[in-house]
Amino acid sequence: MIIGVPKEIKNEEYRVSAPPMAVEVLTRAGHEVLVQSTAGEGSGFTDEEYIKAGATIVSTAEEAFGRADMIYKVKEPMPSEYPLLRRKQILFTYLHLAAAEELTHRLMDSGVIAIAYETVELPDGSLPLLTPMSEIAGRVAIQVAAQYLGRMYKGCGK
Repeated sequence: MIIGVPKEIKNEEYRVSAPPMAVEVLTRAGHEVLVQSTAGEGSGFTDEEYIKAGATIVSTAEEAFGRADMIYKVKEPMPSEYPLLRRKQILFTYLHLAAAEELTHRLMDSGVIAIAYETVELPDGSLPLLTPMSEIAGRVAIQVAAQYLGRMYKGCGK
C-alpha cells in the first residue's frame, strides 16, 4: 500500500501524523510512504530523518494525495484538500464530523473511505486513539487555565 503523509495546513496545527519511527515500521512492513516535504518540521523532524527511515519525499500535497492509497493525517481535510480526495482512497485522521456538516458531505461525495481516529473502538468499548488525546487535553487545560489566571492576562493570579 502507498501511504501519503501530507503537511498539515490547519491553522496552528504543527503535528505530523507519522514520525520517522512510524515510517520505518510501515516501510519494513512493505508499504511505500510518501511524506510531503517539511511535513515534520513543526514536530521537529527533518526530511532527512524521513528519508533515512525509508520515506520518499514529495514536494506537494497534490502528489501525496494523488499517488497514495491511504492518506494519513492528524486533522480533518481543509477545503483546499477536498478536491484531492478520491473514490476508494482511505483517509485516516481525526474528523469530528458531528460539528462539520460540509466536510461530511464532501467526504461522502468524494467516495473516500474515511476512518476517524475518534471512532476506532476496541471490543471492550474503549477508544484507544481518542483516550490519549483526551488525557493530554485534560492536563494541558490546567496549565492554560493557570496561565490565564496570571497577571499578564489580568487574571486574579499573582
